[in-house]
Amino acid sequence: MTSDTDRSPVANGRAEQQNVTGEQRFAIGETDFLLDGEPFRVLSGALHYFRVHPGQWADRIRKARQMGLNTIETYVAWNAHEPRRGEWDATGWNDLGAFLDLVAAEGMHAIVRPGPYICAEWHNGGLPVWLTGMPGIGLRRSEPQYLAEVTAYLERVYDIVAPRQIDRGGPVILVQIENEYGAYGDDTAYLEHLVRVTKDAGITVPLTTIDQPTDQMLRDGSVAGVHLTGSFGSRATERLATLRRHQPTGPLMCAEFWDGWFDWWGAYHHTTSAADSAAELEALLAAGASVNFYMFHGGTNFGLTNGANHKGRYLPIVTSYDYDAPLDERGDPAEKFFAFRDVIAKYAPVPDEVPTAGGPAPAFEVVLEAVATQDAASVSRHDEPPTFEQLGHLSALVAYETDLDGRGGVLRVAEVRDHAWVSVDGVSVGSLSRTRQEDALVVPAGSRLRVLVEEQGRVNYDVRLGEAKGLIGPVALDGVALSGWTATPIDVSALGAEVTDAAAAVAGESGAGSAPGVAPFALRGSFSLAAPADLFLDTAGWGKGFALVNGFLLGRYWSNGPQRTLYVPAAALRAGDNTVVVIELDRVADPLVRFVAGPDLGPREE
Repeated sequence: MTSDTDRSPVANGRAEQQNVTGEQRFAIGETDFLLDGEPFRVLSGALHYFRVHPGQWADRIRKARQMGLNTIETYVAWNAHEPRRGEWDATGWNDLGAFLDLVAAEGMHAIVRPGPYICAEWHNGGLPVWLTGMPGIGLRRSEPQYLAEVTAYLERVYDIVAPRQIDRGGPVILVQIENEYGAYGDDTAYLEHLVRVTKDAGITVPLTTIDQPTDQMLRDGSVAGVHLTGSFGSRATERLATLRRHQPTGPLMCAEFWDGWFDWWGAYHHTTSAADSAAELEALLAAGASVNFYMFHGGTNFGLTNGANHKGRYLPIVTSYDYDAPLDERGDPAEKFFAFRDVIAKYAPVPDEVPTAGGPAPAFEVVLEAVATQDAASVSRHDEPPTFEQLGHLSALVAYETDLDGRGGVLRVAEVRDHAWVSVDGVSVGSLSRTRQEDALVVPAGSRLRVLVEEQGRVNYDVRLGEAKGLIGPVALDGVALSGWTATPIDVSALGAEVTDAAAAVAGESGAGSAPGVAPFALRGSFSLAAPADLFLDTAGWGKGFALVNGFLLGRYWSNGPQRTLYVPAAALRAGDNTVVVIELDRVADPLVRFVAGPDLGPREE
């Protein structure tokens, strides 16, 4: 997620910290949170800085205050900050400090949830691939390698968070330990280690855990001296009662009030009732509980950051993380915004001002032309196909090739992770999908076999965290293992930048797939804007691939749906000339980019 548009909203990547309220004390009382000794109800909304363009952080934070919220909550995505071991980045998109400073500038408080595991339908649950791929590592437990790396990570995060705590004049009032740990394990010593690291790093605000309110999860996910909170979206009265059984004193809090849901490719667009959610919120607040909306504003899985689910079937998450939240993906207030605001107004003051919807986005068409790309130089040779991890490859594509020596037959792969396009002598012969649980197809006799594999998103929870990607296990032709492979990693962002900057388009074929050839196909177009504006890029007529604007990787598209448009933030655009690039893996039936007036996230469940 890097481009020339990735600028922090403040000069030099760091805002001057603003002491809005002066030093205060935030504590846990017998029945309430206490702000300078007085009862305080936390009215919070989740807003992930890494899912929102930095140029739009302030706008989203302000709109949270306008709904009546007094606090912003965010996860910290370790793999966004340290994609490669030792290469820590807290600038631009990753400038957590600047984000927290903007929260303070709006007169709001902050909750920080650094994990290290976050789930969040985010790639690998927020854990870096280099971490989960370390030989012998024991994830989310008291294993020496893991504890050493987690300690170093948390210390870096707390270098940012500690100076911004409320008792030092900053906005941070709560810090969470791990994340829904009771759904994963019961290693209390591990949680105790995280608490020690947190306190040793100078975190003095109250610490919390979060779990679904079942007896087992609350028991296994709790640790002495740390306040329990719950995560749920319905049956609020019942679930608060369960939470109270496990914690007789202290404030009740639903730290993830699920007001929507996420989407995955091949399903429908998930929505939930604003009236039902508002009724549950009413029950929460009437019981005196504090709340954190998950999500207030979902944002977008820009780049290649989407996660995946796997409960017997692999289901990658779509690019949009709209989440049917009160503030939609574009930042416009939805029905839930006003429904929740009306409920909050019964229990706390709300501002007079309210945000308005942005109106229709500009609609126009851009003709695409094919662009020739250079052959990748980083080709390596292997007896068997290497995984993405063995190649040290963090992007989405690897092309594997081997000789067939005139043979054909049934090509069988132990497992494809996650989607493969198979060609022989430059002619496509089919595809293999992990989601469809396919592992074999017939290939014609030929000289050269090519298998292009796309990593569609890493599973973000449970035992599949960190699983290898690529062609897994032996690859055989009519039962005989194939050897002598080459592997060519393809960096999608780098390819997009190359196409953006290419001197001229290729005459002739437009990349529509009518002529023999192998993916990826690169297409480019240009358009002019009088001023930057939010856009919605329609993907109708395309197959599967990626789209970029001005070198900024918007994310993935797929005709499998439900998502039919990609959100283009105004902050990624400029007045005057702009460039759009499509990297297609399947086919483009119509070589046009259509920008449309509004989002199409797919059909809803009837």
